[in-house]
Amino acid sequence: MPEPIAYLKGEFVPASQCVLPVWDLGIVLGAAVTDFFRTFHQKPYRLENHARRFYRSCKYARIQPPVSLEESMEISKKLIRENGGLAPSDELGLVYYITAGENAVYAGSAGMPDSLTPSYVQHTFPLRFSLWRDLFLKGVHCVTPAPRHWPPECLSSKIKNRNRLHMWIGEQEARLADPKAMPLYLDVHGNITETGGSNFVIYRDGKVISPRRNNILWGISLTVLQEICDEMNIPFVEEDLQTYDVINADEAWLPSTPWCLGPVVKLNGEPIGDGKPGPMWRMLLDRWSKIVDKDIYLEIAGEDS
Repeated sequence: MPEPIAYLKGEFVPASQCVLPVWDLGIVLGAAVTDFFRTFHQKPYRLENHARRFYRSCKYARIQPPVSLEESMEISKKLIRENGGLAPSDELGLVYYITAGENAVYAGSAGMPDSLTPSYVQHTFPLRFSLWRDLFLKGVHCVTPAPRHWPPECLSSKIKNRNRLHMWIGEQEARLADPKAMPLYLDVHGNITETGGSNFVIYRDGKVISPRRNNILWGISLTVLQEICDEMNIPFVEEDLQTYDVINADEAWLPSTPWCLGPVVKLNGEPIGDGKPGPMWRMLLDRWSKIVDKDIYLEIAGEDS
């Protein structure tokens, strides 16, 4: 069977050859930014939004992509076209990943060369929706671990980066409370921020409330949710949220690229609402399905749900 292709440092290569050396600064220093989008009917969804955010992240990180924004999007389309043809029934995820480059002289930063060539990668993978089936059928239990979210004074929350050791540690802590729990990070002041792979919002008193954007990565899926709320005349606001607000919410949700909008049913062991995926979540998800011309609930939960 033909092998999928990837884009690595200016060339299309077999996916198995899409590798970086251990002295790449993305590995040595975590000097890397990323982005990720998915397809519907094997067509890129919100490609330009994701690509533009990726380029803004690159500018902030002082990593200059070797190709233009338009060229990057054409590379993405080629990868989806070529790799999608290998499995026409699959939907694909596509990852943008760029590092500051290779530094074979020294493992750290003390021996940095005068100039670096960024390592730019794009690759796809098939989305395995069965991984998130219970997320839709049962809902998510979120747990707030001890590690706090990066404060914007240290690293801007607006960029999608690979500096996530604190999230890895938080995930291990959350699983001590519940093996299937998803960590939800607080900031240094005790405000709700986001999970490692999604935004977090609550629904209360007829309005959707998101943490303030200066404290989170404002996701593309969060933008879509806001647009849907506007269409349905549902107020969408930004406020500081604490665990008290989440526990006393009617519903809580996770906007994210793979599943679009997922329900949260517990926080730190305490039920949210009746402890089940709520009707407003399903109403918004069904509206999202109409936008993309695909039943998202059926895609995730399966035909026997």
